Amino acid sequence: MNHSHVTTHRRRRPCLVGALALTAGLAVVGPMACTAKAADTKATTAAKGSLEGTVSIDGSSTVFPLAEAAAELFQRDQKGVRVTVGESGTGGGFKKFCAGETDISNASRPIAADEIAACTAKGVTYRQFIVANDGIAIVVNPSNKVSCITVAQLKKVWDRGSTVKNWKDIDPKFAKLDLKLFGAGTASGTFDFFTQAVNGKAKQSRSDYNATEDDNVTVNGVAGTKGGLGYFGLSYAELNATKVKLLGVDSGNGKCVVPSTKTVQDGTYAPLSRPLFVYVSAKAIKRPEVLGFVEFQLANLDTLAKRALFVPLTAKQKVASTAALAELKKLG
Repeated sequence: MNHSHVTTHRRRRPCLVGALALTAGLAVVGPMACTAKAADTKATTAAKGSLEGTVSIDGSSTVFPLAEAAAELFQRDQKGVRVTVGESGTGGGFKKFCAGETDISNASRPIAADEIAACTAKGVTYRQFIVANDGIAIVVNPSNKVSCITVAQLKKVWDRGSTVKNWKDIDPKFAKLDLKLFGAGTASGTFDFFTQAVNGKAKQSRSDYNATEDDNVTVNGVAGTKGGLGYFGLSYAELNATKVKLLGVDSGNGKCVVPSTKTVQDGTYAPLSRPLFVYVSAKAIKRPEVLGFVEFQLANLDTLAKRALFVPLTAKQKVASTAALAELKKLG
């Protein structure tokens, strides 16, 4: 299922889109959509206004706001480049990418074995770049007295075949309250990551919950339901702190860890912290406009993470992404 329509506002938006068009369900980001000052971004090797052409991006709805921010800021300097950003989900993005239909694929999980095979079959070579970090937040209604939940309890709730319908069934200490679940749609990389981390296998989940690619639906559902329980990206939970309550998570060691920039970066918020990726085609990087865009994105990772409300990279992750670009240039 394709969820690439920019007007749905399913997740955070780094700024108001002041100039865009919709073409085949893609956000065609305008060059003057944001009001940030030029000093907010770092210059790259391409001279201002020297590039022309198109850059096509699709994939994860989670990574979409970061790609959107990069496109908006890049086009401020390179008005001759048209960047389209879709959000058909991580899996949907890889289908297009491995078919050679897109230049860049956003992903909230690493590329899977069957997707690698699909790219290989089509002769699509690429490199992976880490562009930000994120944590999966567990949220409840603000009136809920629960402050911490264990991974084992999450599995009890979310695993395939689960019949848990009341908070007291999760833990006898919890209040007797009807449980209503909200979470990511099955085409989402967030769904894959959450089910793998909690249930031990990607896509292994109960199906009787309110599944959506629109995080606003989860926010409003949990906020409007006393027994609501949901999950989505940490930064979006922080953005909606007045509507939903963030839970700490105990991975099984008896320590309840609340997600934050620090705990996501250092990995102590386990197992629900993760890196976010983009995959860039070696064929596409030969085109100056694609190379210019990727260089711009990597040069401004901190700014973009801040604007899109993600957790920035560590120094080690930045070095790895820089090295990946050098390798990709050789492949191209």
